[in-house]
Amino acid sequence: MSEHPSSGNRIHPTAIIGPEVELGTGNVIGPYSVLLGPLRVGDGNWIGPHVSIGAPAEIRGGAHPAAWDEPGEGPGITIGDRNTFRDFVCVHQPSAGSPAGTVVGSDCYIMNKVYIPHDAQLGDAVTIASSVAMGGHVKLGDGVNLGLNSTVHQRRIVGPGAMVGMGSVITRDVPPYAKSFGNPARVRGVNTVGMSRAGIPAEAIEALVDLYAKDDFSPEHIPAGLERAFTWWQSATAH
Repeated sequence: MSEHPSSGNRIHPTAIIGPEVELGTGNVIGPYSVLLGPLRVGDGNWIGPHVSIGAPAEIRGGAHPAAWDEPGEGPGITIGDRNTFRDFVCVHQPSAGSPAGTVVGSDCYIMNKVYIPHDAQLGDAVTIASSVAMGGHVKLGDGVNLGLNSTVHQRRIVGPGAMVGMGSVITRDVPPYAKSFGNPARVRGVNTVGMSRAGIPAEAIEALVDLYAKDDFSPEHIPAGLERAFTWWQSATAH
């Protein structure tokens, strides 16, 4: 594996880095991976073998430029810091005219064969298990966990801290800290295990369990420390 002379990135000689790709420092890019622009990658990411980041959106009739040889257009893809992209992960460019682009936050763990589509917006500390597929314009809040082989319909929103069970098909938005599974998936309660692992106090977890039972998410009833997640949710689902 070679080292980029200016940034300290470790790039395998078989990897392809196209024009309009901006790399931070301390990134590892594995064998046969392809990074195409416009693409901005932060620091400390691990991009494993055969990862594809930056191919055009999968839209019939859309442009398919040779981005490995020529600069791309549009807002492109933005990736934060300290993410792990395992084998055969695929991340696509946004659709034409997209204002925000495709975004992956920081500290995400993305397992093998995951498909991150055009215009997806992933928050921080997201975990996506193997073979998860998402439709375009999906939004995942901070700390979302998508189980093995789950599928998320296009334009669906999964709130911060939510857990989606393996093999589930998400056709409806999933609220913050919910536990959702099935085909089609339904909310089955609160992701108490995930909340506890995230260091959320037991009193807040118990209060949220009560709110879910009452189906009452009035702002004045949201437990202290969880307001940001529900504010994000309300904003994301308002559009």
